[in-house]
Amino acid sequence: MDSKYRVESIKKQYRHMTYWDMFATWIGANANNGTWFIGGIIAACGFWGGIKALLIASSISYIFLMMVGYMGTKTGVSTMALSRASFGIRGSIIPSLVNLTQFVGWTAVNTFIAATSVSYILHSFWGWPIYGQPGGNLGLIVGIVVMSILHLLSIVAGQRSIQIIERIGIILVIIFVIWESVVVFHDVSFSQIAHWQVPHHLKMDQGTAMDTLAAFNLAWVTAGADFTRFTKKVNTATTAPFLGANLGVFGFAFIGLSATISIAVSSGVYDPNNSDPSTIANRLGLGVIAMIVIMLTSMTANAVNIQAAGSALNNMFSKLSLKQSLLITTIIATVVTFIPVFYGSFLTTFTAFLDYVGMVLGPIISIMVVDYFLIAKQRYAAKDLGDPHGPYWYHKGIHWTAFGLWIFGVLIYSALQRVSFVQKYTGATFLVMILIGCLYWGIMQLEKGKHNAN
Repeated sequence: MDSKYRVESIKKQYRHMTYWDMFATWIGANANNGTWFIGGIIAACGFWGGIKALLIASSISYIFLMMVGYMGTKTGVSTMALSRASFGIRGSIIPSLVNLTQFVGWTAVNTFIAATSVSYILHSFWGWPIYGQPGGNLGLIVGIVVMSILHLLSIVAGQRSIQIIERIGIILVIIFVIWESVVVFHDVSFSQIAHWQVPHHLKMDQGTAMDTLAAFNLAWVTAGADFTRFTKKVNTATTAPFLGANLGVFGFAFIGLSATISIAVSSGVYDPNNSDPSTIANRLGLGVIAMIVIMLTSMTANAVNIQAAGSALNNMFSKLSLKQSLLITTIIATVVTFIPVFYGSFLTTFTAFLDYVGMVLGPIISIMVVDYFLIAKQRYAAKDLGDPHGPYWYHKGIHWTAFGLWIFGVLIYSALQRVSFVQKYTGATFLVMILIGCLYWGIMQLEKGKHNAN
């Protein structure tokens, strides 16, 4: 095998992730600041509209996570290495670049929100201005630096430290969610939250909420095999991510949704810009302990984000070790975290980021899943994924069919988002995934037929 394209496959004797480790990893991935913020955003659908979109979009998305998880435990390789089979050994650079940018983005999102908590802590102890007030940027900048140093330390300490962070963090996260729920429903009744009416000019359509949540949830799918390759059992690689990710997203998005609406009910003002956990925890009077837990949830989520981004970079530049890749992506994410400080509204930046993720990820995932389960019939050989003379070299290392359909999917997504019915009811993401999956299967069957005829 050409070392330039080498692929690391984790042998079974080196796979030590238990069911609880996998379950905790995926709860921790979603039990975080970004999930809470998503809950605040979909509050614009109203309580029941947000719950409906959350259940549907999350369940569908994490079925794909189960599939990619299965692929990871069967082959022992990362998600982006698996993309070589459908996009070509060189062509997989495109999915890898998409994965790198989106997970760097998610790392920055969680770091930014955690840094906001640091600014509240600095205000409590030393009277520094809170972020959003005149002079408040200094506390935020210090928070970004603090969180980035913590991320770097966890990476240097190795994979074992990440597992410890996940195990301890998940217990504190669950306690925090229960605590937050008690405070929210003590101040405002469930009936008031459930019957709250969204101001008409701020109302979000159901289809838009579906796309927002699909972008959020599908982002984790392309990290699935990065973790399931470290487990031996199919059940651990499939049901643990599905249950953990769904429990995490529903728990934290639910409290973000409920807390944002409770603030709107009690204050009479709904402002999605103030739906991040630090701002809400401060308004609910939860104090410094809550801010510290919010910082910890950032670390548990970013342990997954940084691992996935590092794996993508490692697939693009095989000569880098995984630890080097993780360090590089953490530094890049630190720089990206500063964008909302100078760009303007965090909500505006976050929404634009979600639009990008939803547009580019769906077709990639659809093509990969169809290729493995329907075209290859679950038969990938890890050695072939790095062989420039093997079946995945296609035309000079690129599978142009997959690449062309990915571009087509991006264009269709953009077009469907302008269709009022789609925007109002279904969203574009899953429609595009179905279309591209069917087209890929059909074209590959035709190509296979022509090859057999010759």
